[in-house]
Amino acid sequence: MDDRAIVIGAGVAGLAAARVLSRRYASVTVLDRDTLPHGPVPRRGVPQGEHPNILLVGGLKELAALFPGFEEELLALGGTSLETGADICAYRLGRRWPVAPTGFSMISVTRPQLEAVLRARVTALPGVVVHDQIAVAGLAGRGELVTGVVLDSGETLEASLVVDCSGRGSRSDRWLGSLGLEPPAQVEVKAGVTYSTRLYRRQPGDLGPWQAALVLPAGPHERMSAVALPVEGDRWMIGLGGWQLASVPDSPATFEAYAKQLPDPLVAALISRTEPLSDVTVARFPSSRRRLFEKAAVLPAGYVALGDAICSVNPIYGQGMTCAARQAAALGDALDRHHRVPDAAMVRDYYGFAAKVNETPWRFAVGGDFTFPGTTGPRPHGIGLRNWYARQVTHASQVDASVYRVATGVQHLIDPPSVLMAPGFMARVLRKAYIRRRR
Repeated sequence: MDDRAIVIGAGVAGLAAARVLSRRYASVTVLDRDTLPHGPVPRRGVPQGEHPNILLVGGLKELAALFPGFEEELLALGGTSLETGADICAYRLGRRWPVAPTGFSMISVTRPQLEAVLRARVTALPGVVVHDQIAVAGLAGRGELVTGVVLDSGETLEASLVVDCSGRGSRSDRWLGSLGLEPPAQVEVKAGVTYSTRLYRRQPGDLGPWQAALVLPAGPHERMSAVALPVEGDRWMIGLGGWQLASVPDSPATFEAYAKQLPDPLVAALISRTEPLSDVTVARFPSSRRRLFEKAAVLPAGYVALGDAICSVNPIYGQGMTCAARQAAALGDALDRHHRVPDAAMVRDYYGFAAKVNETPWRFAVGGDFTFPGTTGPRPHGIGLRNWYARQVTHASQVDASVYRVATGVQHLIDPPSVLMAPGFMARVLRKAYIRRRR
């Protein structure tokens, strides 16, 4: 079907892709093997749904461009706007950042709420149909051309373009192999991350002048991170994460005990004076994984992967949803450049831009993970020097509001990391970092 696209997966990546495709195809079919809930309810197919999810400012801007009014809808449903430099109490390297507005604001909601809003928007689009409880068994096609998908039932659905948003567990390797194609090479970095989450009742003034809290570890000696986010329903979502922990906070007692071990007491104090509303939920993230489609010798026409199916990084850094939204935008741009013809040239063009989208998050996440000695995998070239400089930027940003603003823009995937390497900026960082260490 020349005017039909199929999206595998109805998570954030799949819904963003469906919106992009709806502007370019008369018919878009979204397929998900999970049971999709009616409303903001966690589901099995999104294992991180019960844990803190941060939509970076860059991702919020991308989704707001795809779905006008998106920000206002999240706020109307109980989301909280957080000015990154004024509303969040952030701690790392022995001290808190001072209050210093950056001009960047994000919105804090649960992942199920965010997905529910996107799902409702997508299902209301003309020509878009979302089906749940349908599993894709493979790709239909021949050789270097994908012509649709084969369902578990044996039925074949034809399409001009298939977009695989089925997550880090994507079976693209097997699917491409069944067409006689070599799967893309992979890079994997094992960090051994575990994170635990619990919900608490939220009252005004719980955190004093702040609306959220963030504690970041400084490897190799510190291993625990923490986040307290205001979410809809007047609740706190408090998460504790760690690298290569000897044991996991999996009960109310151990959750509280781990919080008390954090180098900043703010999150532990919040837990001690608020009412718990849920049990402790635990998730594990064994490794970051990147599929190098952009380096494949042969890429089939009519098929692309998107989101975690290409690049899945440590969720503690909060980059996944933003990467997915940017990849979806890159897919739309590639289709436009190739006059909506999803041939091999368009596919390679898309993967080239997707690789650029993934490069910065991958470098940040893997670089951060390699500050912990138990992390294994291919070490990026120059990682020691980059991590040393990243630490200097942190030191400097804690005493210089202008450095803080630039670093925040890069962290939230708004500005390119090259701004951190401008000679004048580097000189300022090194000078301010020296002053910070002397205090």
